[in-house]
Amino acid sequence: MMTPRVLGVLLLSRLLLWASGMEYSSNKQEQARRQPEQPRNVCLGLINKGQYESFHLENTASCFTKCTQSGNEGCNLENLQRYWLEFEHHLLESQSGIVNMSFLKAAVQNVSTNVSEDLFFSLTPSQVPGQVTEDEREHPDRVRLPRSLFESLQSNRSEVLLAITVLDTSPGNLFKGPQLSLEDGSRVLNNRLVGLSLGGISVSRLAEPLEITFSHQHLPSNMSLSCVFWDVTKGSAGDWSSTGCSTELRAKRTVCRCDHLTFFALLLKPILDRATVQFLVRISQAGCGASMIFLAFTIVLYAVLSVGHGPEQSDATCWVRGAVFHYFLLCTFTWMGLEAFHLYLLVIKVFNTYFGHYFLKLSLVGWGLPALIVFGTGSAGSYGLYAIRDESDVTTLELCWFREKATASALYTTVHGYFLVTFLFGAVVLGLVAWKIFTLPSATAGKGQGPNWKGVFTVLGLSSLVGVTWWLAILTPLGRSTIYVFAVFNSLQGVFIFCWFTTLYFPSRSARASSSGTGRADQVHTMSHE
Repeated sequence: MMTPRVLGVLLLSRLLLWASGMEYSSNKQEQARRQPEQPRNVCLGLINKGQYESFHLENTASCFTKCTQSGNEGCNLENLQRYWLEFEHHLLESQSGIVNMSFLKAAVQNVSTNVSEDLFFSLTPSQVPGQVTEDEREHPDRVRLPRSLFESLQSNRSEVLLAITVLDTSPGNLFKGPQLSLEDGSRVLNNRLVGLSLGGISVSRLAEPLEITFSHQHLPSNMSLSCVFWDVTKGSAGDWSSTGCSTELRAKRTVCRCDHLTFFALLLKPILDRATVQFLVRISQAGCGASMIFLAFTIVLYAVLSVGHGPEQSDATCWVRGAVFHYFLLCTFTWMGLEAFHLYLLVIKVFNTYFGHYFLKLSLVGWGLPALIVFGTGSAGSYGLYAIRDESDVTTLELCWFREKATASALYTTVHGYFLVTFLFGAVVLGLVAWKIFTLPSATAGKGQGPNWKGVFTVLGLSSLVGVTWWLAILTPLGRSTIYVFAVFNSLQGVFIFCWFTTLYFPSRSARASSSGTGRADQVHTMSHE
């Protein structure tokens, strides 16, 4: 039997315990309230990290359309891209078999390393990847893995897991990278990425490359296709690269050959993108501005040196005039060659064309090389009075040029030879550009197309830039009529360049409407085949 004293002690102790428990609970609630709330935005790439159930895949895929604006604060492109790149590792570790979703088709299967022939797998966007026959007509989208790839693994294992992924990223910002600008129409063809992984092994520098075939419909003539892979080492979030890959254009399909395994895609880019056009404008403005200044200087110098002088001029004055005339003639030839070189970088080489201080180097060559040649020629005393005579040996014209007693090698080397080099280079580049303009549409669209007038006018415009009118000088030995043709067309080169400039930068309203309409139609057509 408890005494009242003992009962009071027990009640007091229980009250103290209850009070301490309330205080502890209150402190925990206060700490929880003070802790910052974790962000719930799935597009930051943290909530579903490492989770690849169907719910998580669909949840993360919603960011394809949400992340459509560059610099969107609600999207972390680096985390999202890493999530999809690590998906193949998850497939290989879990041996998930197949994944069949509207935006994602994937398959994992064991492949024997003791194979007797190359292996082919379908990449049809509406189907899960699977092994198929070699028939191109039945499976236009496919990948060919060479037999040698599996033979190289026979010493380590008899079977290897192969994971193939086809991912539709939609027209957002994921997997676009700095190389693509959404403003000028550059994009991943059909927004489709193809991932290949082999048992978690890093496969590179294959002796025999793998082949990925992408099928596509008619493409605009001003667009180019290139096979690339996603390089995670470029920049902070990765970028597209063409190292180790080659591109073969065929009718309604493109074959990519690469010497490694990773995520691949086919890039569709304008031959002349906005940045290139703006750069060309700056080059033209700087070059034309410098030409106008030196032209004004030439006119003033000519007027000053000609005052008070008749046909008989002093040797020093004629030397200066001949040197100035020679310098600007060489500048004309040099800049025509540089225009051809720039076209080669834009249309023929396309990738890996970055040069530091590019415009400065062009200017040094365009204005500096002729100056060195003129300095060397003048030091040899080659400039002076030159007389043009008729059949009766009567002087019909005197001008300051290469003096008559100058060695013929100086004239033929620094004028004729210099012109011949720039002529041959410009002709080769223009021929390659014309071939690419006229063959690319026919290769992608097939036969039955009408005349490519847009391509014809494009080549004519580029011809004025590389100095085709000067090429007519080669025909002048044929007779007086060819001399007239050369004089007329060459004197109008500036007019041709002006017409090309106005056509390029001030198109008619109907042409703009047609161009924009074509762009929208092509975009809709492409999206309908995703």
